[in-house]
Amino acid sequence: MNILKSATLFLLIAVLFSCSSKQNQSENTAPANPNVVIIYIDDLGYGDVSCYGATKVNTPNIDNLASTGIRFTNGHSSSASCTPSRFSMLTGGYAFRQAGTGIAPGDAAMIVNPETRTLADLFAEAGYKTGVVGKWHLGLGGESGPDWNGFISPGPQDIGFDYSFLIPATGDRVPCVYTENGRVFGLDPADPITVNYKEKIGDWPTGLENPELLKMHPSHGHNNTIVNGVSRIGFMTGGKSALWVDEYMAEAISQKALGFIEKNKDTPFFLYYSTHDIHVPRMPNPQFVGKSGMGPRGDAILEVDWAVGEIMKKLESLGLTEKTIVIFTSDNGPVVDDGYKDQAVELLGDHKPGGPLKGGKYSVYNAGTQVPFIVSWPGRIKNGESDILVSQVDFMASFAKMLNLQLTEKDAVDSYEMLEQLLGKSEVEREHFVHHGINTLALIQGNWKYIVPANGPKISAFTNIEMGNDLEPQLYNLEQDLGESKNIASENPEKVKEMEALLAKIKEDGRTRNN
Repeated sequence: MNILKSATLFLLIAVLFSCSSKQNQSENTAPANPNVVIIYIDDLGYGDVSCYGATKVNTPNIDNLASTGIRFTNGHSSSASCTPSRFSMLTGGYAFRQAGTGIAPGDAAMIVNPETRTLADLFAEAGYKTGVVGKWHLGLGGESGPDWNGFISPGPQDIGFDYSFLIPATGDRVPCVYTENGRVFGLDPADPITVNYKEKIGDWPTGLENPELLKMHPSHGHNNTIVNGVSRIGFMTGGKSALWVDEYMAEAISQKALGFIEKNKDTPFFLYYSTHDIHVPRMPNPQFVGKSGMGPRGDAILEVDWAVGEIMKKLESLGLTEKTIVIFTSDNGPVVDDGYKDQAVELLGDHKPGGPLKGGKYSVYNAGTQVPFIVSWPGRIKNGESDILVSQVDFMASFAKMLNLQLTEKDAVDSYEMLEQLLGKSEVEREHFVHHGINTLALIQGNWKYIVPANGPKISAFTNIEMGNDLEPQLYNLEQDLGESKNIASENPEKVKEMEALLAKIKEDGRTRNN
């Protein structure tokens, strides 16, 4: 009897010790291959979500994401516009180094060379399943552009993605169709697609000629072919069975993202989930219409928050929450009027899309690239806030480190290895960062920011955004003047020369990667 009691007691102690060891291991040892989900929002400003200070719109799902990780207050996309930011994030190189990386037209050829090693390539090399769902805007096809009626190549499948479901360019550009794994989704071969960005083709109505058919009118440009009651940039005919319905776009791409997660729940996966919201035309699902009090732009922010919630609920339902790193960020800063009369300006009130920052989308001022930047990994990252300088261009080198992969000399030339920083284990920030505006460049180094002189409008006539163009050099101390209100270049000529020389060296060297 005593022997039995002793054996039972020993077994109980062993079980408790085993459970305790497993708990400590769970708390202190990261899984060897965590899933990674990048949620990439379009045109979302630093001040557009409540965890970054918004009070007129509430984003509980995004706030909850921030409560399970790090909210970076000095996190940047690489550019103040969409195509170059996406290029930099996926390649780890500044887009200004490669010609043809400006805002891509809807029929552009693919601008990422298939021989370039990308973020998706890294995960694929490490045995991950890789997927991209949502807005692409990096061009598709060879030199003559995409073949909308056949297999489209090169495309995501040539740069490391196993699966793709894409909005090829933007919602305000034709063709208004999705592609899935290299082919237009739902296309009837008997109704082929024709696209032209130079002249009108076919007999489909346009916003310029038939404004009576519009349910949303353009404020500038955007007056070509009408699809779903909205006139777009560019002309198209055909593909009627494949045309998207704007109001259900978020639902369509969300379901594809959730499907990818479900399908790959038993293997490590990398998902690049790129929403269309809050880009124009802003036409959210009926369940969000009128809910923000700020018109379609505010309603689209609510739709973004819903989409984040759907991803997180799916991960939780599959038991993947603590096995998944989720990054939430935006491709560039905010714009209110970007081509359509959607009352975004009239209903803005005292909401500040850029928060305390100056500028916005297209601008070389801080709101152009300083965006919401959250890294969440429940149980692995201590909740908090960090003001260190980080950039999306660093994802390449950082995840290469996590995956134990080596980068060659030609890979990710501007990507800093910042894994410890992204996981909240280091406060060592980037040495410097190049901000790519629509007209010029700026260099941030510590608290200093230098803007290269440029000719152009100080305020955009279309968007009413302060662009940062000036024929004289600009210098700001961001610690003392985050809003870039006082140019102190004339008072600090040596600092201007120093930063001017550093930027020239960065351009001449063709790389900045520090390891």
